[in-house]
Amino acid sequence: MPLLQPPDSHHLAAALGWLELGCPSDALTELEKISPDLLGHPAVLEMRWSVHSEMKDWAAALPVAQALTRAAPDQAAGWLHQSYALRRVAGGGLQTAFDLLRSAADRFPEDWLIAYNLACYTCQLQQPDAAWEWLRRATVRGEKPRVLQMALDDPDLLPLRDRIRIFAAEGNVGA
Repeated sequence: MPLLQPPDSHHLAAALGWLELGCPSDALTELEKISPDLLGHPAVLEMRWSVHSEMKDWAAALPVAQALTRAAPDQAAGWLHQSYALRRVAGGGLQTAFDLLRSAADRFPEDWLIAYNLACYTCQLQQPDAAWEWLRRATVRGEKPRVLQMALDDPDLLPLRDRIRIFAAEGNVGA
């Protein structure tokens, strides 16, 4: 899809500015100024999702993530956003989020963040061996020190914390 041109690109940049300032409702107001025919542009959808996410409005974030997945099916972001919102929206939940993201893992086999989120979901679903395998995949696909630091700080992975510390201390990528 082509890049946004002024004035739409300015409205998108202004929305980002408002979001960074902690004013998500002002960011939404700025996004409403974008040309109607460009509201389905992946960059606009990504920003709209970020705004709804910041507001923790998962009911509004989910259809935006679904639209992003349709607009840019070859980008993992839409799938990640959709699963994140599904986990939190009424009628969703961990298993629903896992099922969606698990299907995306086959589509994006090298994406470390998908593997990482699947580790979180399976850990919370009380499947520690599956969670460990997904986390190990994330460390192989991503920057191991960064992934392990995230894992150590992530409450979703608390049941694996001791194992993660040992893994990090040993420095074994394939353990």
